[in-house]
Amino acid sequence: MPSAFATLAAQAAAAAGFDSFTPDACLINRYVPSAKLSLHQDRDERDYSAPIVSVSLGVPAIFLFGGTKRNDKVHRVRVEHGDVVVWGGPARLSYHGVLPLADAQNPLTGPLRINLTFRKAL
Repeated sequence: MPSAFATLAAQAAAAAGFDSFTPDACLINRYVPSAKLSLHQDRDERDYSAPIVSVSLGVPAIFLFGGTKRNDKVHRVRVEHGDVVVWGGPARLSYHGVLPLADAQNPLTGPLRINLTFRKAL
């Protein structure tokens, strides 16, 4: 992983109260218009004490953030180019997703949204 990415994720996590976060994985999702991400929990890691750090680039999206049960109330949060979302602690296993992406344009990415998700996988 590029050191600039790891530094960005570590600094964002520290600003949210997770001082010792050192990501070892970066998942890159590319969204085209109408693409979505269904509600899910991130359960691929061995240790859930590390936060998730999500960086949004390109076209805005509506991020869904719920509770630890699939049928918990979901909050809708608009994320714009450059926004960073960090969640961990009791919220680490919260269900989350993305509504279908609107047909829009960004000067850097055109019609695309790119999301970088940083984790401590090992």
